[in-house]
Amino acid sequence: MSSLSIARAYQHSFDTHPNITLAITGGCLNSLGDLVAQITEKTWGRREHNHYQQYDFSRTLRFFCFGFALSPFLGRWNHFLESRFPLRSVSGSGKVSIKALSKRVACDQLIMAPIGLVLFLGSMGIMEGRDTSQIKEKVRDLYKPALLTNWKVWPVAQLINFRYMPLPYRVPFQSSCGVFWTLYLSLLNSSEDNKQDHNAALRRATT
Repeated sequence: MSSLSIARAYQHSFDTHPNITLAITGGCLNSLGDLVAQITEKTWGRREHNHYQQYDFSRTLRFFCFGFALSPFLGRWNHFLESRFPLRSVSGSGKVSIKALSKRVACDQLIMAPIGLVLFLGSMGIMEGRDTSQIKEKVRDLYKPALLTNWKVWPVAQLINFRYMPLPYRVPFQSSCGVFWTLYLSLLNSSEDNKQDHNAALRRATT
């Protein structure tokens, strides 16, 4: 199927069922990010004690569920930014407002990015079966470095997204760029999980 046919099929699906279209698209792209992350782990040395790690399908499923649940919400968020900070006048003429574009990016990064990271860390902890103290530890250890890294890479991506992408394609564009972001989050989350599992094993061994 040509890229044009895919775009038409996506547009038709978005026009008729926007939420489910965004959910499935976001879930699949999130899954792709974790797939790349797990391959990266296996290729570059995450074979602890020379033990080959099997592919963790449940981990990829968790990333799919997170993307599936969050993407429709992101769609509504983008619609809010579109209406709250129009880039052009009502007539559609004139230059793009750099001020409005900057407000979109700032609003996204100062409101949605912090909320999204909390949702990610919390939901992953819940789906992994972590207790409350472990989830709090995960947030305490990972939230600040992840947010700072987010602010280094996402403003430029969202600037391009808000400026050039039509509204129906903003979440897929964000999710496509987010494959590499999901790779980062997956590796970060996995590292924290390994630390918590190791500490839990040590506690069990000493009791």
